Amino acid sequence: MMDKDKLRKADIFSGGVITLFGFWIISEALRMPMKDSWGGVQNVWYVSPALFPLFVGAMIALLGALLVRRAVKTVGGKGLKEVMQWLGSSDLVRYLLTPPLFRFYAMVVLFFSFVFLNIPRIDFFLCAILFLIVFITMFYFDDDDLLRKLLYFYLGGIAVLTLFFSLGLPTALETTLPYSGDWLTLAFILAYAVYTWVLIRSLKPLRKKYRTALILAVVAPFTIGPIFKYFLLVPMPMEGMVVAVLDAIWYWDF
Repeated sequence: MMDKDKLRKADIFSGGVITLFGFWIISEALRMPMKDSWGGVQNVWYVSPALFPLFVGAMIALLGALLVRRAVKTVGGKGLKEVMQWLGSSDLVRYLLTPPLFRFYAMVVLFFSFVFLNIPRIDFFLCAILFLIVFITMFYFDDDDLLRKLLYFYLGGIAVLTLFFSLGLPTALETTLPYSGDWLTLAFILAYAVYTWVLIRSLKPLRKKYRTALILAVVAPFTIGPIFKYFLLVPMPMEGMVVAVLDAIWYWDF
């Protein structure tokens, strides 16, 4: 466990990051309309959807600033100088490459790609399977070396998917290959599954975990998804190849 002085120095860094994150939330919330007109009725500012994220962002920024203030007050000017020197040294690079940080990077990459890249463009069932199989294998194996390899492989696949969608290829291929983005995602899922198996096939304890990961990654979306889609009548965020097949089966549209 770090001593109090080191903890307070760490608070300077983390508090600064928290403060910047709060300001980012505020900047994004300011893009929301404070007033608007619906059906000829003018809404007042205090019912704006921007108020809640503005409040949250302001509180996060304030708490982050208070954390920095308390830390600086504890360690003094000398401690602040040491923190600034550490941020500009090679020690920071070594710290950023430590296993705990790589686990954090993996979580950020997974959730960012899932929410902002995959869900708006890929069939929800395929998107969920991809997320679950990657998430479970990365963290359930509890092996830092495997996590790095799987993260690099996932980043490569996401780069290919991002390039594919940014070039507008799904639209260009729609007439010749419907759901081309979903087919590419399915190929990515299979490639990731094969690559993972190659990495862990000689490790008996991980083979059992791998089978569990595959089962959960497939069963969970196909258990929860149809309940929302066909019983609660909630549309999926993106309905593509898998939803089309399920619709055909559900409504017997053959």
